[in-house]
Amino acid sequence: MRFRLVPTDDRFFELFGSAAANVAECARRLSALVSMLPETDGGHAAVMECERRGDQLTREILHRLNSTFVAPFDREDIHALAEELDDVVDDMLSVAALLDLVHPREVLPELAEQAGILVQMGDELVRMMERLQDMNGLEPHLDAIDQLETDGDLVYRRAVARLFDGGLDPIEVVKWKDVIAAMEDALNTIEDVSDVIESIVLKHA
Repeated sequence: MRFRLVPTDDRFFELFGSAAANVAECARRLSALVSMLPETDGGHAAVMECERRGDQLTREILHRLNSTFVAPFDREDIHALAEELDDVVDDMLSVAALLDLVHPREVLPELAEQAGILVQMGDELVRMMERLQDMNGLEPHLDAIDQLETDGDLVYRRAVARLFDGGLDPIEVVKWKDVIAAMEDALNTIEDVSDVIESIVLKHA
């Protein structure tokens, strides 16, 4: 652990850990919703619950940032990390809301793959956040998230190719195009969280 001349408010690390755990739980709930398709009963509400929890945690982090004297790292990084964690659950809620809205008749296989990758990324995020305070052992998790995001890109391109190969009803194509793009956004935002953490680590190396 790094030596500090002035004690800092370590409650931030607990809050970030809770926010990461909420992201992972939201990913699991969204994956469960995808596995239920074409039924969506209750799935959207379950994801929304995580989104509300994320909002609550973000407010607490930002309130603490405004009131604390000594933060554990740069204030702009704390703010950025809190906002990116909040954006992830917002993105996942967007996917759930679209599925609830369009009621697709059949399940796109690539969406299930995207959801599985999202769960893995959420779990890696939790493990990474557990190591943020000491800033040791983060590299394997940063690398894992980067690789998973790359895997997600490949799945997204395969999904787009499937949509436009002429095998699906045009109305279903319109429905799925927005859904898989929203899921890709969620994957990208988890990588954005990882990028903020990597920046923090580099500043304190």
